[in-house]
Amino acid sequence: MELRSPGLSMEAREGVPALPGDGDDYESLPAGVSPLTHMTAGAVAGILEHTVMYPVDSVKTRMQSLQPDPNAQYRGVMEALRRMIRTEGLLTPLRGINVTMLGAGPAHALYFACYEKMKTTIGGLINHVGNSHVANGVAGSLATVLHDAVMNPAEVVKQRMQMYNSPYRSMLHCIRTIGRTEGVGAFYRSYTTQLFMNIPFQAIHFITYEFTQEQLNPQRQYHPGSHIASGAIAGAMAAAATTPLDVCKTLLNTQENMALSSVNVSGHLSGMANAIRTVYQLGGVAGYFKGVQARVIYQMPSTAIAWSVYEFFKYFLSKNYN
Repeated sequence: MELRSPGLSMEAREGVPALPGDGDDYESLPAGVSPLTHMTAGAVAGILEHTVMYPVDSVKTRMQSLQPDPNAQYRGVMEALRRMIRTEGLLTPLRGINVTMLGAGPAHALYFACYEKMKTTIGGLINHVGNSHVANGVAGSLATVLHDAVMNPAEVVKQRMQMYNSPYRSMLHCIRTIGRTEGVGAFYRSYTTQLFMNIPFQAIHFITYEFTQEQLNPQRQYHPGSHIASGAIAGAMAAAATTPLDVCKTLLNTQENMALSSVNVSGHLSGMANAIRTVYQLGGVAGYFKGVQARVIYQMPSTAIAWSVYEFFKYFLSKNYN
């Protein structure tokens, strides 16, 4: 999620008129659908998006470590997964998945509730005839701010549990320890970075998905294959381009003691500018792209799943309400 693609799906194409003879006009959810339905569709897509490829996300977090333990230096994603399972246990790649599920469901549900409400409200205020891309864009931005406010604490806990030799026994132990030793503010050190990352991520993802759909599915009918392919391509492009900010976010979330002490950072690192500077000090330009392979491998199927699940919800609901 980091991915809010299903919301952009509605945002992107509600302004596209149905083609003559198009029997599968499901481009926007029917007017009679309740907010709870929007929230349910988004929550399901969000949970699947974040959990299906979770082991690869664990590898990505470790690969983004700026001064990893020698026992946690990996040549590739599969080699990392094999070593994690062989040396640390079968369930190691899934550490932190419970907090991700707890965060992703409400975060995506609130995203949809906010998006739908603000899209209608802002559209009415600007008195735009028909559908307003301005209203959709503003609504999507506001919804992202809300989504990340809910998801950011879960990201902090998740990434600390994913790190090699993590000292946390469980999700609750991690939450209590962070709160006691670093304060509530620790759960939001990367919030600004997360928002700055999502702006280009969503822009690249939105443009790529729409362009690919124009090539593969010009009539904009329900076509699972095209949604999966377009989602995968869009996820890969957006993930690769925004990896530098993701590396900074990981550093802010994990507060790697060895890495920070090596550049004489005392206490806790905070702020996007400090993170960007620290990453360069520790790894140079290459440091901004640590874990890019794992991030792309994780994001491609995750984005494809999120798009296909939400497109199916739209298709299924439009058939039942029409």
